[in-house]
Amino acid sequence: MEYNKDKVDEMTLALLYLVSFKEREYEATRAWKGFDWDTMDRLHQKGWISNPKGKAKSVTVTEEGAKHSEQLFKKYFSQ
Repeated sequence: MEYNKDKVDEMTLALLYLVSFKEREYEATRAWKGFDWDTMDRLHQKGWISNPKGKAKSVTVTEEGAKHSEQLFKKYFSQ
């Protein structure tokens, strides 16, 4: 099935906001990475998250990615 990968990326980035947290030691935003691997790879290629490959259960969200994910979350899910 063909689908709009950019829309999937937007929705996934918005949901990453929901599962994100501040890492105290480094003041970095991290998010749990329980999403489709291809989508996570695309988000990494777009510069919104760190490389999702590895043993860690979370990824670092870039500063730009964190801002964008919050905007998308509010756009799609706020009342």
